[in-house]
Amino acid sequence: MEGETLRDKIEATLKTVYDPEIPVNIFELGLVYEIRIGDNNRIGITMTLTAPGCPVAGDIVMEVDQKVRAIEGVSDVDVHLTFDPPWTKEMMSEEARLELGFM
Repeated sequence: MEGETLRDKIEATLKTVYDPEIPVNIFELGLVYEIRIGDNNRIGITMTLTAPGCPVAGDIVMEVDQKVRAIEGVSDVDVHLTFDPPWTKEMMSEEARLELGFM
């Protein structure tokens, strides 16, 4: 898209990654805490999961890494998984809360 920044592309890509237990993407769920764009377009993503014991944690992290790495111009990707602060439903976008009936 014309005028789309690298951050826009990353956010759009993250919206294609879904939590397997909740039919909402990880970006709208509020699971992405930080997106850093460093030197040479090295991307750092700090994210969490809805539950620390999530059995597909590795799959989600790998999917984020692969999809962001595939964006044109991205040189490298570091996905950091954290549980501090712990995720809560309040971190979801208004759209996600509406979709899941939490409003």
